[in-house]
Amino acid sequence: MGEVRSFRDLIAWQKAFQTGLAVYTLSKSFPEIERFGLTSQIRRSAVSVASNIAEGYGRQSTTEYIRFLRVARGSLYELETQILFSVELGYAERSAADAVLEMVAECGRVLAGLIRSLESKN
Repeated sequence: MGEVRSFRDLIAWQKAFQTGLAVYTLSKSFPEIERFGLTSQIRRSAVSVASNIAEGYGRQSTTEYIRFLRVARGSLYELETQILFSVELGYAERSAADAVLEMVAECGRVLAGLIRSLESKN
């Protein structure tokens, strides 16, 4: 396993970043009327996951780091909910949304593992 020199080296951040990019692609087809509604909200949630992982890493305190990772996890759950809304409203195709939801799930598993690891050392 490689040395972590930056938040960008964290698998959790890498997965969150890729998930965020996938959400932007998924939401490109949302209706124009949703530009300031669900489109904006789903994108903010997606960006929030990776951003909170990075911010927590930069706090240089394990307690703060864990707190920000938990915020990231909350944003991930929010994102999952918004993707489900987009499918039910007919804004996203189920197959495309399912692929992104699998990325969300994987990101959640890695994030949970990172939190557990830090909690055990704290």
